[in-house]
Order: sequence, then structure tokens, then C-alpha cells
Amino acid sequence: MYEGKSRTLFVRYAIPQMIGLLFNSVYMIVDGIFIGHRLGTASMAAAAVSVPLLEILIALSMAVASGAGVLISGHLGRGERKNAVQVFNIALYGALGMGALIMALGNIFIHPLAAALGSTPEIHQEAIEYMRYIVTFSPFLILSFLLSGLARNDGRPRLAMVALAVGSVSNIVLDYVFMYPLNMGIGGAALATAIGPVFSVLILLPHFLRRRGALAFAKTRPQVRLLGRVYLLGFPSFIMEFTIGTITFIYNSAIVRHGYGELGLAAYLVIGYLMLIILTVFLGMAEGLQPVFSYFSGIGEEARCRALRRFATGVFLAIGVGCYLLIAFFSRYFFAIFNPEDAALIDFMQKRSLPYFCGFFLAGYNILMISFWQSTRVTNKALVVSLARSIVWPLILMAALPALFGREAIWFCHSTAEALTAACAFALLCAHRRRP
Repeated sequence: MYEGKSRTLFVRYAIPQMIGLLFNSVYMIVDGIFIGHRLGTASMAAAAVSVPLLEILIALSMAVASGAGVLISGHLGRGERKNAVQVFNIALYGALGMGALIMALGNIFIHPLAAALGSTPEIHQEAIEYMRYIVTFSPFLILSFLLSGLARNDGRPRLAMVALAVGSVSNIVLDYVFMYPLNMGIGGAALATAIGPVFSVLILLPHFLRRRGALAFAKTRPQVRLLGRVYLLGFPSFIMEFTIGTITFIYNSAIVRHGYGELGLAAYLVIGYLMLIILTVFLGMAEGLQPVFSYFSGIGEEARCRALRRFATGVFLAIGVGCYLLIAFFSRYFFAIFNPEDAALIDFMQKRSLPYFCGFFLAGYNILMISFWQSTRVTNKALVVSLARSIVWPLILMAALPALFGREAIWFCHSTAEALTAACAFALLCAHRRRP
């Protein structure tokens, strides 16, 4: 299952997961396109309020999937199938319980939640309408990412890719149906986004129900300690995925605080979509490599683990540079897709995207190192890098740079955070090499 050179393993595992997650990201972006064309800039700003919530839900599911995946790959590598099945079912219990809790509390506290995520009085009602569908269907979103991640650990990366892709395509179709023929407004866009993961779950379930791999549903006694271990191992992945949500929240708050208003929120929604595409490429490849790293670590193949990491580093850096060149020359065409008649909005987005993405070629390196250390159970280093790029540096820079250089400096904060984090990750790697 994990035979072949680094290049072969990269193509077999990293590429399908990257494609699957890219398709999955499409359903957020398609919402923005339909909302921009059908409802205008104010509604785009209302949808932007829910982006951090969506990313937090994805981050929670990734935490369970990654933590369980590290344990499962190690067990399968050592031939401990019974233990792998046990971890699978414990992770499933945890995800379903978490989804039910979010659905209940999210609906109860939806108004303060929307306010906390950055809604203004002008867009509050539309933000609530969009958000209600997201929290109500949150168990399906969490389950779709969990099952796709565990299918990948069970040797079915293409099945995971297909499931995520079908969910995204269904969202595109439903966006059109709900917003045009049925004229459901922003609620229609949210409902389409919420239903997409249901199709993904329906595609993934037969693999486990019909026992087509090593993992299957089985009666398992709940074990709090094992579930805690799953969450602990998956916490760096939570932080890594959570970055998109936290960065969006931090920027939404800063945009309002520095007086950019609804124009700034709408612009950052689309810049955030572009950020989502780039980070999804990196996250997808890193998550796709997790089973391979964990398997090699579990059977003691440290040399193959390092060789795969070095090969992946070169690929990630090359893709990062290529993405920035595309943004520099072609971003205006991407921004015009969302609201082609609003020239002021397009000009605003194009001008701010260049400083915002200038250091993003290093984001891939950071994400790869987090995944590598997490997969090989060096959780402390994975956690340090995760926290540095998602919370520590963004908060420090968002407070310091605008105070020193004016409000336009906020658009440099994310890339500067990635650069400082990359320096930290490289220092940790060099320190590990120097250990006796």
C-alpha cells in the first residue's frame, strides 16, 4: 500500500486529497459568486461573517480525523487491525457528539455568535439567515471530513477525493436552483452549502458499512482516555485548519475597526476565497501525506519518512511561488467574477491582494512541517508551529504594524506571520538535526 519512491507516494496520496479539498473549497467560493451576482456587495459581507464558523467546523473535524488517522496508520503498519477499528469507532462517537452539541448551541446562541464573528447592524439579519443553515447541518459537515480522512487512512484516497468532489458539484447545482428558479436569496446559498456534505457522507458510508477495507463500524465501548488521545494528536491539525477561520475573524474585526466598512468586508470575503484556494492546495497535500508519514514512523522507516519530507518541501515551495505569480498577473480576472460591475470593489481587492499574499509561498512549508511532526508524533513541535502561524504572530502583527505604519499595514500581517513562522519551523528542524 505504501510501496514506491517519494514521487510515487506523493502522487498517489497527496494529489487526490488536494483535489478533493479543492473541490470542497469550491462550494464556499461558488456561494460568493452567486451572492455577488444575485444579491450584491452587502449580502457578500453578510456571507463573510459565516466563513470563520465554516472553517472552525472543518478544523474540528480535521482534528478528529488527523488524530485518529495517526493512531490508525500506526496500528495498521504493525498489523493491529482490531486496535485500528477501535480507534475508528471512538473517533466516530466523538465527532457525532461534537456535531450534535454545535447544532444545539449554535441555534440557541446564533445572534450573539453572529455579532462576535463581525456582523454589523446593516447585515445582521442576512448573516443570521445564512448562519442558521450552517449550524443546523454541522453534523454532516463534520462527518464528511472525518469519513473522508479515515477512508484515506484505509487506503482509499481516490474514494475520499470523489466524495468531496461530488459534494461540491451538488452545491454548485443547488446554488443555482435555490437562488434563481426558487429565488430563496441568501438562505438558498446557505442551504446549498449545508446540503453538499450530505452527499459526501452518503458516498463514503458504504466503504465502512460493507467492510471494504480494514476499518468498519463495530460495537465499541466509549473510552474517554482514547478519545482524549485522538484529540491531543489531532490538535495541531485543528490549529492548522483553524488558521483560516482565525485569520478571517481577525481581519474582519480589523477591517471594521480601521474604518473599511462593508466594502472592506466584501473585499476580504473574496480575498479570503483566494487564500482558501492556496491554503487548501497545501493542506490537501499535507493531509494526503499524513497516512504515509504515520505508517513509516510506525514501522521504523525513518529514512523514507525524511526523504518524502524533503521531496515534498521542494514541491510546496515551488507551488507557493507559482501561486504568487498568478496572483500578481491575473488576480483581477478572478476578482471580477464575483461582482463585475463594481469597479471600486475590484480595484480595492487587487491593490490589497499583492501585500496580503507576498509571503504565502512559505505557508506551504509551515503546513508541511506541522503535518510531518504531527504524523510522526512529535506533537510539541507541530503545536508550536501551528500556534505561531495562526494565533501568536497574527495577533502581535495586527496590533503592531497598523500602529507603526498606518491602517494599510494590516494587509501585510498574514504574510509576515507566515515568514516568521517559517523561520521558527526551520530553527526547530535544525535543532533536531543537531541533537546527539
